Amino acid sequence: ERPFLQLRLDWTLNYMEVYIIQITDGSHEWTVKHRYSDFHDLHEKLVAEKKIDRSLLLPPKKIIGKNSRSLVEKREKDLEIYLQTLLATFPDVAPRVLAHFLHFHFYEINGITAALAEELFEKGEQLLGAGEVFAIGPLQLYAVTEQLQQGKPTCASGDAKTDLGHILDFTCRLKYLKVSGTEGPFGTSNIQEQLLPFDLSIFNHCDARRIRGLVASKPTLATMSVRFSATSMKEVLVPEASEFDEWEPAGAATEGPVTAVIPTWQALTALDLSHNSISEIDDSVKLIPKIEFLDLSHNGVLVMNNLQHLYNLVHVDLSYNKLSSLEGVHTKLGNIKTLNLAGNLLRNLSGLHKLYSLVNLDLSDNRIEQMEEVRSIGSLPCLEHVALLNNPLSIIPDYRTKVLAQFGERASEVCLDNTVTTEKELDTVEVLKAIQKAKEVKSKLSNSERKVSEDARLSAAPCVRPSSSPPSVAPTSASLPQPILSNQGNHVCVSLGWGWGSGFGYREGMVLSAHQPLLGRRMAGGGRGTAVPESSCLLL
Repeated sequence: ERPFLQLRLDWTLNYMEVYIIQITDGSHEWTVKHRYSDFHDLHEKLVAEKKIDRSLLLPPKKIIGKNSRSLVEKREKDLEIYLQTLLATFPDVAPRVLAHFLHFHFYEINGITAALAEELFEKGEQLLGAGEVFAIGPLQLYAVTEQLQQGKPTCASGDAKTDLGHILDFTCRLKYLKVSGTEGPFGTSNIQEQLLPFDLSIFNHCDARRIRGLVASKPTLATMSVRFSATSMKEVLVPEASEFDEWEPAGAATEGPVTAVIPTWQALTALDLSHNSISEIDDSVKLIPKIEFLDLSHNGVLVMNNLQHLYNLVHVDLSYNKLSSLEGVHTKLGNIKTLNLAGNLLRNLSGLHKLYSLVNLDLSDNRIEQMEEVRSIGSLPCLEHVALLNNPLSIIPDYRTKVLAQFGERASEVCLDNTVTTEKELDTVEVLKAIQKAKEVKSKLSNSERKVSEDARLSAAPCVRPSSSPPSVAPTSASLPQPILSNQGNHVCVSLGWGWGSGFGYREGMVLSAHQPLLGRRMAGGGRGTAVPESSCLLL
């Protein structure tokens, strides 16, 4: 079924006539704008190239009373009939000049594949020889997929340059493919590229949930990028998992019953899933054991889960997600060298203190307030590049030198916020380190003096240890020695002799007031007395 079109006249700001053509092809619609002179050029080219009958009259350019509404509407209708007649004249494939006039090479299946085939006919061998990455859009892949399913001749137009075989020959030899889509409607159309299904099996390669032929690319695909389309990692890495209740990656030890064993991505080392709507790092990462570069930036990831399965991971980008905690990160990113955590919700950095192989760390645009948090990364032996801009602590006076001071002797090796450390900053860092060292020495001396004083106090007044013997009886007043009292600082030492008596003794935890005579207080549980220490300390 050929495309349907409607035409109307519009006026530009300069009062120039512009005709807007609304074209409908199935569920796809788009608009094209042309002036009358464009129609005239089209007509002349079709007469010259396709020998169309000049009796197929194009409405005249000048007419009397052309600004009257009735005449304007008549010209619109005549031009619309003219285009419809041209489409009817070429029912199978529109001539190249007409296809380009109506933008078929941008939006219509036959026009898209013809344009792509012609491009590869002219440049395909050069691209393959240079080993360059070939970029293609989802709409182009969709058009090729639909064209193959229709079962039409590969060269319906009769022009060898537009033969579909040029595309198939190119794709089966291509090594590097990049599928780049758009967010929102494509061009002037209503086409949503990210929603178009297409088959990549023609490449023996690559990509997501709406892409058929993805599984066939697992043995050879080394780099994959899927943007603006995925809602989970699983739909990209395990599209076939939706058919099974339980699955395990091939080669893994199974602990329970599984309904499927899924092949791993054997050659995939770089995966870009940025700018999607992914909220978690699910267990589908088990299928990419050789991954080295992982980009999950600009998603909605809340927690770093399952990364411990990626033993070869060295570069991770989790910037602009929703991470608020780094607890236990070192158990999941043991060999990481580059970690981008910019644009998250981080306040605490304690989880980074054991990432000993980390070289590059971006923590900009977070919520880090305290300089003490930097100490968690200050001891990392390999860290060379750190970014902390746009955190609350970055507005602290002398922010750079205070951060660099946390790295101690390695301050000269650290590049902070993409700025090399200057000699002046290093001098200031040395001063800060000296001040800090002096404070630590003073603190140690103060603690030492406090301990000596405490030891002296305790040795001068040993603690009373309660007896485990039966309750004692103090000696009678006649046989007891007189107490010797001495004031020592904030306590009173009472020296007693050893003796026996009745009705007096010690109980664990008892407190004696300085205002009461020691020897005149009777104790509960009196009876036969026990030995009383010679010296006891009473705290006032």
